[in-house]
Amino acid sequence: MGSENSFAEVTGNTTMDSAEKRLNELGYKQELRREMTMFKTLAISFSTMTLFTGITPLYGSSLQYAGPATLVWGWIVVSFFTWFVGIAMAEICSSFPTTGSLYFWAAHLAGPKWGPFSSWCCAWLETIGLIAGIGTQAYAGSQTLQSIILLSTGTNKGGGYFTPKWLFLCMYIGLTVIWAALNTFALEVIALIDIVSIWWQLIGGLVIVIMLPLVALTTKSASFVFTHLELAPESTGVSSKPYAVILSFLVSQYSLYGYDAAAHLTEETKGADKNGPIAILGSIGIITVFGWAYILALTFSIQDFGYLYDPNNETAGAFVPAQILYDAFHGRYHNSAGAIILLFVIWGSFFFGGLSITTSAARVVYALSRDKGVPFSHLWRQLHPKYKIPSNAVWLCAAICILLGLPILKVNVVFTAITSICTIGWVGGYAVPIFARLVMSEKNFKPGPFYLGKARRPVCLVAFLWICYTCSVFLLPTLYPITWDTFNYAPVALGVGLGIIMLWWLLDARKWFTGPVRNIDIQNGMV
Repeated sequence: MGSENSFAEVTGNTTMDSAEKRLNELGYKQELRREMTMFKTLAISFSTMTLFTGITPLYGSSLQYAGPATLVWGWIVVSFFTWFVGIAMAEICSSFPTTGSLYFWAAHLAGPKWGPFSSWCCAWLETIGLIAGIGTQAYAGSQTLQSIILLSTGTNKGGGYFTPKWLFLCMYIGLTVIWAALNTFALEVIALIDIVSIWWQLIGGLVIVIMLPLVALTTKSASFVFTHLELAPESTGVSSKPYAVILSFLVSQYSLYGYDAAAHLTEETKGADKNGPIAILGSIGIITVFGWAYILALTFSIQDFGYLYDPNNETAGAFVPAQILYDAFHGRYHNSAGAIILLFVIWGSFFFGGLSITTSAARVVYALSRDKGVPFSHLWRQLHPKYKIPSNAVWLCAAICILLGLPILKVNVVFTAITSICTIGWVGGYAVPIFARLVMSEKNFKPGPFYLGKARRPVCLVAFLWICYTCSVFLLPTLYPITWDTFNYAPVALGVGLGIIMLWWLLDARKWFTGPVRNIDIQNGMV
């Protein structure tokens, strides 16, 4: 009773939310507004994963590596292992409902000896992954807009306008700035937009999944979709079937993460110790079903497999899903209006996804700054005086994202590099708290409402091994022979970035970075 009274004195709230009470126990004041419902949190989490944004940009390359069968069944395999990761994270989220989420979890689960180092690694992996994630959405959204402009102005064959690199970069920057500007407003605005997003993607997804195969003049046979293997060594340089299968899984591995967005909003969510895990698992469930249906709809609707990659086709061979849509609608109605409308639906998904990832990235930078883990932390942890939103952190993320996109002017493999950096950083950040949970003593863990009990070790082991595999394959070369134009720059970029961060730790940060810093001191309470 004394503990509850002390919490009430600190917060000025006599009817305290259970997640807020747990937050106080962990050493943090309730500073952000706790106004999010479970549905709003689910909407933001789902919008961060999104239905189209992972599958659409990598569909063409993954299909080309080994044909449709590995692409279709790869989604099932990756979804299966993703559930282990999601369940492990849901249990931890239930116990630690804080905005710092992953790196906060790592610090507490790893214990006092390894906690600071674990927290440091996790925080920076997550920060790198989230900021690169904004870039992937901006790039793929610009790519979709490029196809919309091309089809709207007459197609590649009809003299349509194919945006040059400088204009592509302008679209990339424009999207990033718009997302940052929207994130400067009250969180209710973002939540409202994300509610629109979930309906946009669910309804739009249903329309595409149902309409596309119906509109297409012909559809591929089930044997082609589910059993056909076809390598393309003349295009990819990959002649090994196992290696081609591994690369064809990349589209699924890139698509099935981002569900930790719900954890970043737990300090703003009512009953977050219960609703946070529900939002994590709910978003995985929705994307698992709809993602596979979207892949099937695209694959069944292919008209001419080889023509999809022809640089002289209507979409300049630049965007395979756009060509599939064009072939279906032009073949049936002799115009591209339907394809343009559905491409706009897909573009909306990228827009919503980038907005949500910007929200998550800013929350992580804010939380890390609050714990003095970022240079000039006093700037990035400041909240907007009216909206109580970390607006400075929002614009910092946007600025770094724009810098990541500048090589678009000269380099052709920017998207591959940013995608790999995003996936390794983001998913790699999951591995640290999950591994700590795997090896920690159970008596040191205070479970929340969602608790695995004896199942936690096998669940966490499978999840950790799957994450290690996922991070490894995104470092592999994706095209052969390896030249300056085909080289996967992700290992170099990550090696340099993580090397600097580790050097910073060894030379300086280990002396003062202790992980999450308490901002509440309860004399009589239990913390």
